[in-house]
Amino acid sequence: MSEKFSKKLSRRRFVALTGSAVAVGGLLAACGDPTATTVPATTAAPAATTAKATTAAAAPAATTASAATTAAATSAAATTAAPAATTAAPAATTAAASGTNLAVSKSGFKGTLEYWVLNYQPNNGNSTGILMDAAVAVYTKANPDIKVSITGYTGDQAGFTKLTQAVQGGQSVDMFRLPSDILPLLVKDGLVTPIDDFLTADDKADMYSSILDSVRVGGKAYAWPLWVPPVGMYLSLDVFKEKGVDLPKDTWTYEEFVDIAKKLTFTRANGDKVYGYTGLIDPGVVNTWPFILGDGALPLNKDNTKYTFNSPEAISGLKKLVDLAQVHKVTPPDFGSQSGADITTAFKDKKLVAMYSEPSGASAGYKSDKLNFDVRGMPIGKGGKPVTAGGIGLISVAAIKDKAKLQAAMDLGRYLTSGQVAQDVPPSSETGKASGFYLAPGARKSVKVVDPINKFDALVPVCYITPIIADWPAIRTIIHPNIQNAVFGKLTPEQALNGPAKEIDDILAKSK
Repeated sequence: MSEKFSKKLSRRRFVALTGSAVAVGGLLAACGDPTATTVPATTAAPAATTAKATTAAAAPAATTASAATTAAATSAAATTAAPAATTAAPAATTAAASGTNLAVSKSGFKGTLEYWVLNYQPNNGNSTGILMDAAVAVYTKANPDIKVSITGYTGDQAGFTKLTQAVQGGQSVDMFRLPSDILPLLVKDGLVTPIDDFLTADDKADMYSSILDSVRVGGKAYAWPLWVPPVGMYLSLDVFKEKGVDLPKDTWTYEEFVDIAKKLTFTRANGDKVYGYTGLIDPGVVNTWPFILGDGALPLNKDNTKYTFNSPEAISGLKKLVDLAQVHKVTPPDFGSQSGADITTAFKDKKLVAMYSEPSGASAGYKSDKLNFDVRGMPIGKGGKPVTAGGIGLISVAAIKDKAKLQAAMDLGRYLTSGQVAQDVPPSSETGKASGFYLAPGARKSVKVVDPINKFDALVPVCYITPIIADWPAIRTIIHPNIQNAVFGKLTPEQALNGPAKEIDDILAKSK
C-alpha cells in the first residue's frame, strides 16, 4: 500500500463511484476533449483504453494520423515513453500578472508525479494529449528534477472503474483530472488533500469566488477549479442560409426559438429530412436541462437537502422540452435516444440538424475542421433571464504524506488551472488546436480564452453548476429516464418529475 492511499474506499463508496461512472462520463467528457463519447446506461461498457506516457523537458513531436490511431488503441497496461520533440517546448518564462512564473515549483521535490487525466492519449493521440503534454512540458522544463507521468483513462464505466481501483488498491496516483461528481466520495474517504493551505493571495483574488466555493466539501476546497463548460446552442450557418432564416439575437425567447426551429425543419429535394433542433438526453449530461431550468426551476433546494424538480416551474420547463418533439415536431424521430456521435454527425457532416445544445468543448474541434457554425445562449423561458447548465472541470491532489511531493503536486495543479498556461500553450496551426489549452471558459479571471471558446464566456455567470454532493450521480440517474419517457410521450411532465420525488428525498435524508 502506497503512503498516499492508506485509507481504502469502502465497499459502498466504491460501488457508488463505479456504478455512477456512466452518469458522470458524458458531463466530464464535455469538460474535456471534444472527441470523447458517452456510453449509454443500457450499453455494456467496453474495456478501458487508458494509455500512459512520461513527459520530460520537451513536448512530444506531432505524429501522423496513423500513429495517433495506434496511440489511441494502446492497451490499459501499456507504458510508452514520449518521443523526442522536433521543436522545443515553450520556454517557461511567461509570468503571471503578479510577476511570478507559476511553472516554477519551490518544493525542492525530486522525482516523478503520477497524474491521471480523463481521455488523455499520448503521442498526440487526441486533443487532450496534445495540449496536456505541451503544458506539462513547460512545468518539467522549469523544474528539471521533476518528471510527470500521465495516465489516461476513458470517460466510460471501464475508465472510471480503472481509476477508482487504482485509488482503492494503492497504486501510485498523485493527482486526478476528475469529474466533480466523484470528488465528494473521495473526500469522505480521506483520499484528497484540501488546497486551502496552498492558496496564495493571488490565487484567491484571481479565482471566481463562486466557483471556488462550489468545490468546497465541509468548508474546505478539495480541488483546483479548471474550467466551466456551459451548455450553449450551436447553429449550423449553412442550414440557416439554405432556408434564408435570420440568425437569432444573442438573447432570444423560447417562442422565438420554436419559430426558427420550425422554419429549419424541412425535407430537401433529395429526400433528406432536416430538423430544427436536437440535444443529447443521457444520464451523464445536462445538455437539454436549460429548457427545464428556464422557467425558474432547480433540481434541489439551495442547501441540496430536498428534491425540488417537481415544482410548477420545473414542470412547465419540461413541457417546453417535450413540446419540441410532441407538439412542434422539430426534433428527429429518435430524439431522446440519440447518441452524441449521431448528433455530431447530423450537425457537422450531413447537416441534417440546424441547431443543437452542447457544452463548449465541441466548438474548438468544429473550428479546427472549418465548420460554418455559431453559438448563442439558450432560449429564455418564463424566468425572464438567461440560464444554462454545466459542471466544473477539476484537478485534485491525493493525500500525499511527503510534504515536498505534495507541494510539487499543488504547484502543478495551480499552474494547470492558471492564466499563464493559456499563454504558454497558445492556439497552434501546427497542432490544429484553434482554442489553445482551454477547452472551456476558465475558473480564473486571468484566463483569456480565444474564439470559439470565448463565445461561451457570457454563459458562465448564468450557468447552473450541478451539485457537488456524493449523492448527485445517483440522483441524476434517477431523474434521467423520467425526462426521457416524457420526451417519448410515455409520461406527462407532471408524472415524470413527481415520480422520483420520494426516492430522491429518501436518499438526501440518509445523507444528512
